[in-house]
Formats: sequence, C-alpha cells, structure tokens
Amino acid sequence: MSAAEWYAHKSLGDGVFWIQERFYESGNRANIWLVRGSHQDVVIDTGLGLRSLPEYLEAKGLLGDASESGRKNPLLAVGTHVHFDHSGGLHQFRQVAVHGAEADALANGDNFETVTWLYDSEIVRAPTPGWRASQYRVQAVKPTHILQEGDVINLGDKQLTVMHMPGHSRGSICLHDKEHKMLFSGDVAYDGSMIDWLPYSRISDYVNTCERLLELVDGGLVERVLPGHFNTFGAERLFRIASNYISNAGACHRFSSCALKSVANLALRASNSRSAS
Repeated sequence: MSAAEWYAHKSLGDGVFWIQERFYESGNRANIWLVRGSHQDVVIDTGLGLRSLPEYLEAKGLLGDASESGRKNPLLAVGTHVHFDHSGGLHQFRQVAVHGAEADALANGDNFETVTWLYDSEIVRAPTPGWRASQYRVQAVKPTHILQEGDVINLGDKQLTVMHMPGHSRGSICLHDKEHKMLFSGDVAYDGSMIDWLPYSRISDYVNTCERLLELVDGGLVERVLPGHFNTFGAERLFRIASNYISNAGACHRFSSCALKSVANLALRASNSRSAS
C-alpha cells in the first residue's frame, strides 16, 4: 500500500491540516496536525509510522514554499509525547523535537515508555504484505531539538509556544498559538476519558496541568483546541474537561489509577519481552 492510500487529510484553514491514518481503526488512532508557516512547517505528532508521512505530504503538495528561495520550507516533526500512537513516525523526519523528559526514551527506542500496544485487528488493511502487529516497534531516533517549557517554535507568520504539561506522561506538551488562540493539546486534553494510569503518568502533575488549562481559558487565550484524539472543540469544553478531572482526582480515583497502572506495567513488560525474543 502506498503512503497516498494510507493517509487522508482535510484543511481547517489558516495553513492547518488534519491528517489521519485511514486503516488504523482504534480509539488509539492519533490525530496528526500539519501547520504551515511562511518560513517553516511543523508536523505535530506522526501516528504509527507504518507508511511514509513525509512522502504523503510531498505527494499531496501540503508543504509550504519559502517565499524568497522557491524551495520547500524546512519541516520539523514535533512529538507531543512519545507514546507509540503519536511517535511511531518520528524516525521518518530529518528534524525531530520532543520534550527533554522523554528524549532518551525516543533515542533508545524504549517500547515500554512508548507504551507500544497494537493488535492485528486494529489494522484493517496491512500496510505491507505479511505485516503483523507483533512485529511493530517504535523505531529509535535521536531528537535534533530538545524542547522545554517556554520555548517558541518560529514558523515565520506563526509562533508556537511550548507548554510542558505532564500528567498523562512525564514529557507531555501542548503547543499554543497565542495570536490565533489555538492549542494543540496532544493527550493532555481531548474529548474523552483522560488517561493517568500508564507508566510515568502522575495524577498530581495532571491536576497542576489542568489548573494551567483553566487559566488559559479564564484568560481568554484559547478558542480552539486541536487534540491528540477525536474531534476539535472549544474553550467551554476544555474548561469542563479540566475542571472535571480536578474534581474527580480524589483518593478513590488515585487508588483505582494506581491499580490500573500496576496491571498496565505488567502487561507492557510482558508484551515487550515477547516482541524482543
């Protein structure tokens, strides 16, 4: 199967494109965002990486042209975090950026921290003949850019500010376009159950992160959220998602999350041991 068949996209306007993997049918299917700037383009998350995302972007003419040289803009791939459904395609890009807390996990191809967990049934058309989910691994890639809180990714006519928002994972980030009041939220916030029971999840961090999200809404700094999964939504929904998490993060929630984390850790270690053997 070609890359042109594997992906699909639609334009949201203002140089923003929403890309998905057509034949990965799972709640884990991550949104891929392309933000085109006047001097640089950014891909935010890269999906599983089963087919070439750069090839798709080129084939569909989605990349911007630098106004002076006539050549294609530089392209930076940013992982909002290194979980497999977001980071699997990062190795396909020349320039790769992740938060410093997860840079080693990506560089080492740590399929425990990337929580690699894929079933054959989730891939409804094999990307290559004989492909099996048991063979799938997140490929190691050394990041060319190590991101930290407050860093700004300059696209020329757009600026994306890095917000370190741990809780779901230790290196989770959001990218905030202050001028256009857009928030690329990764798995920090999406319109579904927030997951805080994976390796390196931490509820206390997630509460602090949700408090920051509430501050963004209260300050009128976000109007549109482009999340890591499911559909886009607005500030009112972001406020409810964040406030509900804070309200529910009590002792009972912490106990159940701790139990789930123990099960998840054992299952992931067993799965990765089988894949490595």
